[in-house]
Amino acid sequence: MQVVDGACLKRQDEQMRRFENRKHNRHPLQWVVEPLKGEPTYLERPMFGCRACYFRGRLALVLASRRQEPWKGVLIPTDREHHDSLIRDFPQLRVHSVLGKWLYLSEDSEEFEELVPRLVDRVARGDPRIGVYPQPKKREKWKPRQVPESIDPHGSEPA
Repeated sequence: MQVVDGACLKRQDEQMRRFENRKHNRHPLQWVVEPLKGEPTYLERPMFGCRACYFRGRLALVLASRRQEPWKGVLIPTDREHHDSLIRDFPQLRVHSVLGKWLYLSEDSEEFEELVPRLVDRVARGDPRIGVYPQPKKREKWKPRQVPESIDPHGSEPA
């Protein structure tokens, strides 16, 4: 393919970057959790279209990069009892409008790039207010299949 102008080349570079991000499963807010990645207990998993970040066994942060609020920023899993103290420490945090038990820092906040490293530092230091232990998945109890009353389980025909 012959490159006619710089615009075509620029478009190809942009497409390659997007492909590389998908290939390596990079999230646009990946830079947020870079300081935690060296820790052996750090783990990432997809969660409702976002990226869940676990640290020391706790769901510590959720990276959301959708185009609209309230899914554009960092969600802070926490218990409601910690909301007031965390909001005192980080006044830009808001209660998430969908997941009311969690707090949220919008990527559109003017202080986003300044506050996120402070939040991540709190996670790294083990702030007990940030993060929740995931609930174990409930297994469905096995129930034997019900046999209709009209059928005799022993093979004899009804009288």
